[in-house]
Amino acid sequence: MARFVVAVTGGIASGKSLVDLAFAEWGVDVVDADLLAREIVAPGQPALGEIVQLFGPEMLGPDGTLDRPRLRQRIFVDPQARRQLEGITHPRIRNLMAARCAAARGPYVIASIPLLAEVGARQAYDWLSRVLVVDTSVRSQRDRLVSRDGIDAALADRMIAAQANRTQRLALASDVVINDGPIDAVAGPVLALHLLFTGLAFGAPAP
Repeated sequence: MARFVVAVTGGIASGKSLVDLAFAEWGVDVVDADLLAREIVAPGQPALGEIVQLFGPEMLGPDGTLDRPRLRQRIFVDPQARRQLEGITHPRIRNLMAARCAAARGPYVIASIPLLAEVGARQAYDWLSRVLVVDTSVRSQRDRLVSRDGIDAALADRMIAAQANRTQRLALASDVVINDGPIDAVAGPVLALHLLFTGLAFGAPAP
């Protein structure tokens, strides 16, 4: 595994992907749990078969791929269904994440884990060196979800409520980026953190 692994986490529509991209622009490898989640449910993968067996064939689209919007509608109104889905997907994502981080280049790697607080945090990912939380207001999350996904405010609120709250996420943080401003506002904080993480990876003392 890369000598230094930094988890990036944040609530839905917090701007975590924007921060991931900013690190990638500095040449840092980013292993994204959201992309791994899609990979493990591709046609022919065992996880997809288990999801169909549990939730029914209507969870498949005409092309045989997972109908993610339909599944999302199901799990965000049924907490038990969400936990069942997580039981199928999270162990596979965690194992694949560890393997990809182990193969990463450079002095440190970003492990992008949106649901870190929900899946056991450092107990589940005991190989993390630091945790960077991308924080934003609940109002900003709601507005972004409605605009980005074309959903109503009620579903947006249920999606936000289904995750850990800001206090729970911030309790995990070694570092925090506030993302309530314009898109380019994260560039400066990410550069500062990139320099910090590079130094720490090479043995510099933590500030």
